[in-house]
Amino acid sequence: MTRPPVPPFDEAAARRKVRMAEDAWNSRDPERVAMAYTPDSRWRNRSEIFAGRPAIVAFLTRKWEREREYRLVKNLHAFWGNRIAVRFQYEWHDADGQWWRSYGNENWEFDAEGYMERREASINDVAISEVERRFRWEAPGPRPVGMAEIADDPR
Repeated sequence: MTRPPVPPFDEAAARRKVRMAEDAWNSRDPERVAMAYTPDSRWRNRSEIFAGRPAIVAFLTRKWEREREYRLVKNLHAFWGNRIAVRFQYEWHDADGQWWRSYGNENWEFDAEGYMERREASINDVAISEVERRFRWEAPGPRPVGMAEIADDPR
């Protein structure tokens, strides 16, 4: 079974893959997200390193219990062959109501069927006030069509 688009990626396919990932993550459904990865997919997320769909589901479950009202925007940064690099921002609040904007970069590698076999993410968090929020669509759910991707301004 394949998960189009499949490598090697051209620009249109890479952009589509990025938007598909963004939409899946914005669903906040760990099982749905995990199905985009190979059964033995290897991850590095911040300081956590793990592998496999069950570990992905467990990680995402913990993540979205802690990162409330999560909304994510991803941008294609580069692509080549079976690899895609992404810049992203997401906003969320913690249990105390403090809002955060998380900035990051991801490196992705795909197998021939279009499943992600490796994901490495580096992420930094910045506390923001509620009025500084940028991502205000109804969630969980995809970013609205026509809403701009993230700006080059890092703050």
